[in-house]
Amino acid sequence: MPEFDSVIRSTRTVVPEGIRSASVGVRDGRIEAVRPYSARMSAHEVVDLGDTALLPGAIDLGTGVHAPGEDLPASYQRVSTSALRGGVTCVVVSPAPGRPAITCADSLQVHQRAAAGTEVSVLFLGGVTQGTSPLDLADLHAGGVVAFQGSLSDGGAPDMAALGDGRLRKAMAEIAALNSLLLMHAEDARELGTPPVSAEQRPPRAERRGLERVIAAARVVGARTHVAPFTAAECAALLAAAGAVGVGLTAHTCPHYLCLPSEFPGPGSPAHACRPPLRSDANRKALWSSLLEPDSPILTVGSGHLPAIGLYTLEWSLPALWTAARRRGRSLSDLARWTARAPAELLGLGGRGRVQEGYDADLVAFEDQTTLAVPDSDPSPYAGMRLTGRVRGTWVAGRPTLSDAHQP
Repeated sequence: MPEFDSVIRSTRTVVPEGIRSASVGVRDGRIEAVRPYSARMSAHEVVDLGDTALLPGAIDLGTGVHAPGEDLPASYQRVSTSALRGGVTCVVVSPAPGRPAITCADSLQVHQRAAAGTEVSVLFLGGVTQGTSPLDLADLHAGGVVAFQGSLSDGGAPDMAALGDGRLRKAMAEIAALNSLLLMHAEDARELGTPPVSAEQRPPRAERRGLERVIAAARVVGARTHVAPFTAAECAALLAAAGAVGVGLTAHTCPHYLCLPSEFPGPGSPAHACRPPLRSDANRKALWSSLLEPDSPILTVGSGHLPAIGLYTLEWSLPALWTAARRRGRSLSDLARWTARAPAELLGLGGRGRVQEGYDADLVAFEDQTTLAVPDSDPSPYAGMRLTGRVRGTWVAGRPTLSDAHQP
């Protein structure tokens, strides 16, 4: 009788301790053993990746799903395909934009039904609006949301109107009582121009003012808060100072803010849809410096995929992030920490985000030396670029979901 359902071998397996040769034994969707590469292990199937790296699958935080003019189940299927092609094995869905927005137990159930049958794992964030009641939050929590999300502006989502300071503090207190986490889009609506779509109408000071409001509220309430997305590097000192005054404040950014300066995209690029907008090249470099600082409060990096405003980023985010990270001498361990381990720990997703015994067998085969050209016709902000990193295959709960995702 075979010992394992499958064994996946790689000479470059990213485990919590670093990168080493290993054979990963999988049974019933879980990693049951991590042994030396040459270990004799009986299995129904053995996959030998050779020098292709084996990483924990990415957990994409705040993924937008609903595309304009598309029914909800079709949107989930499309996101599932894009996620797996991009090395993402779990999407944590933003409550909006969407029809319906995930702001109560009934709308959560609509999304859960729509997501049923997708190959990628799907988790949900609950939306916090001016009209959200404590009962709504409790029902969403009981229904399975892994955290909550609110905004001080439009946040790119018209269903998530700006929270005032009073409602923000109350929501923080209610979420803290549930021992949960609040993700906040921190651009202050009062600092945005009209219409708030261009970089000029969404200046860095909007993010600074919003961050000051979030810190003030969290300091009073003591709630765990994750600013998402964080883009204005001039606010890094303010973010870091929050910890010094006892505020549990961390942040999330996206590969396009780390890879694409505002000077780069042409006039028709989808990158102009980003909210907050792309910042200057100087800001991009400073954002990297903040991310790479020891004990940086910028913990997580995710795609920022938001098809409702024309931002399709899931498929290329991992290669884009790796392209920029390797230029700075970073390792695949850093990549795995930002995209898998840190999101799992932030959300309390026990058993996810690591290649380790007892954890879910959510895995990615990643060719980190392969260079690919993103087609000029691609709907992502990376169209026309050459990126390093190719997702060769993924496994969700030990089940292979695709291979050779991007053909040379």
